[in-house]
Amino acid sequence: MTNARMALSAHLEGVMNGIFLMVLGLIWDRVILPIKWLKVAFGLVLFGTFANLAAVLLAAITGFGKMMPLAGGTAGTPLMDGIISCLLISLSLAMLAVCMIILIGLYKRLNATNKL
Repeated sequence: MTNARMALSAHLEGVMNGIFLMVLGLIWDRVILPIKWLKVAFGLVLFGTFANLAAVLLAAITGFGKMMPLAGGTAGTPLMDGIISCLLISLSLAMLAVCMIILIGLYKRLNATNKL
């Protein structure tokens, strides 16, 4: 790895994404949403977790990643920085959407439980 600190970040991202997926799996049957929205959330969460790992791992291998200066990322070639930045921005939007969808489904569950 060109950037050892970023490699550690990639490892931590993989572990945290795995924990997030496990917790999401534990609450998945408690979410009250139409099947279409559950499929959208499922696709987005898979994209987000793997894009997160891929972006940080790519940054660790190349040493680039100007959007991650705390982990030692530096400005690199426009192509590599563009790929890493695109992955980071798209995964952030995907994970925000997943969290909103799941929270709405849990809120519907809470309302359905309170009405009983």
